[in-house]
Amino acid sequence: MTRWELKMTKVWLVTGTSRGLGRALVEMLLQRGEKVVATARQVDAIAIWTQQYPQQVLTLALDVTDKAQIAAVVKKAIAHFGQIDVLVNNAGYGYFGAVEESDETAVRAMFETNFWGLAAVTQALLPQLRAQRSGLIINISSDCGLTTYPALGYYQASKFAVEGLSQTLAQEVRPLGIRLMLVEPGAFRTDWAGRSAGEHKQTITDYATTAGQAQAHSQATVAVKPGSPELAVKAILKAAADPQPPLHLVLGADALVAVRQQVTALTQDLNTWAPTSNHTAFGDEAYW
Repeated sequence: MTRWELKMTKVWLVTGTSRGLGRALVEMLLQRGEKVVATARQVDAIAIWTQQYPQQVLTLALDVTDKAQIAAVVKKAIAHFGQIDVLVNNAGYGYFGAVEESDETAVRAMFETNFWGLAAVTQALLPQLRAQRSGLIINISSDCGLTTYPALGYYQASKFAVEGLSQTLAQEVRPLGIRLMLVEPGAFRTDWAGRSAGEHKQTITDYATTAGQAQAHSQATVAVKPGSPELAVKAILKAAADPQPPLHLVLGADALVAVRQQVTALTQDLNTWAPTSNHTAFGDEAYW
C-alpha cells in the first residue's frame, strides 16, 4: 500500500474556484471532509467557504499569471496544512474567433493563463511533491486538447500545449511517486462559452459558415449543454481515488465521440501513408 492510499483525508490546492467546474469541485470536496486551499483572482467570491468550513478550507487570492503571488500561495498553503496532496490546475478561459480574425494581444493573454499559468503553478509545487514522494497533479484540459472545432483554434492550441507538457511531466515524475491526470471535458453547463470566454473584434465574412456559425451555436446553447458540472466532479474524484488513475479522463458522451473520431482519422492516415513514412531513411532511395 502506497503513502497515497494510506492517507484518507487529503489536502487539495485548486485554482480558478470562483465559478464553473472549479467551484463545484471545491464544494464537493468540502462536503466530503477534505481539506482545500481554494484560490481565485477575486477572493471575495469564495470567502463564504471560510465561514462554512473554517477548519477545512484556506481561501487565497491568486492570479496564475503572477509568479510572485504563486510562490506566496504555495508557501502559505504548506504552512497552513503541512503539505499538499493534490494540485488541480483549473484556472483558464476560452477564446472564440477564426484564426485569421483573432486578436494577438487577447490570444497571448489567454495563453498566459491557460498554459504558462498552469506551468508556473505546477513548477512552484513540484519541490514539495518531490520531497513527499507522493502527490497527484490534475490538469483540467479539454476535449479541445485532443480534437478541433472551427472558431476555437487558439484556445485549442493552448490546450494542445497543456496536453504535451502534461504527458511529458507524467513520465518525468512517475518514478518519484507523483501521478498526473488530464481531464478532458466536452460541453458542460458552465459559463465557459458565455462571459468567461474572449472573442475576436473583427469579423471576416468568408468565415461566417465555419467559425462564425460554430461560435454562434456554442454561445446560444450555453444553458442547454448536456454536461453536469456536479457529475463531472464525481467522475474526477472517482478517477483520482483510483490507485492507477488514467492519464486521460475524457468526460461527456459528446467528447468521447469527438475524440474517437479524431483517433480514427489519425489511424486512417497512419495506415494509408505507412509505406511512405517507412521509407525515408538512408538506404531507402530505391523505394522512390
